[in-house]
Amino acid sequence: MRAGLREMLSDQQDIRIAGVVREAQDIDEGETDVLVMASVPPSQVNRRLDGVYGILVLTDDPEESRVLIQAGWRAWGILPPACSVDELIAAIQAVGEGLWVGTPALVRGMLPFERNMNNPAEEMGPEPLTSREQEVLQRLAEGLANKQIALQLGISEHTVKFHLSSLYLKLNASSRTEAVRKGLNAGLISL
Repeated sequence: MRAGLREMLSDQQDIRIAGVVREAQDIDEGETDVLVMASVPPSQVNRRLDGVYGILVLTDDPEESRVLIQAGWRAWGILPPACSVDELIAAIQAVGEGLWVGTPALVRGMLPFERNMNNPAEEMGPEPLTSREQEVLQRLAEGLANKQIALQLGISEHTVKFHLSSLYLKLNASSRTEAVRKGLNAGLISL
């Protein structure tokens, strides 16, 4: 499986393979941003690796998502071994960007924000977002700068800053990244 993964990923220009190892202790932490584990469950990595930003596990066992959540990885993903090449590449890129990735069958009921799905506003704060604030938040998730958001929405850059300030307050966020993360968790935006 490791050889097949290496072959699939070696053609990708934006993915560099740092190495292929059998044991977690053989990982070069300084060279690895995202660890892809194909034949070793994450429970065998008994500590977070200092240089590794995130982990992607290929497994059919939904209990492995619980292990990933409890381990405290900044970013992680869990996919079935039969996932497509496109799904694998997208998952590696997403984990590399700091996101959580998983198929519903493998993560259902495990994620902390799912407990609030009946009331997503519970995590956000007392006031729901306006439709314009949701548009601004969606553009934030797309990585646009304030000036670009203003151009797309036909508003001034000052108005974008006003909406951002309101978003931060309503989402209880202190940065663009945190606002996007909370918006994704609450189901307000999509990537």
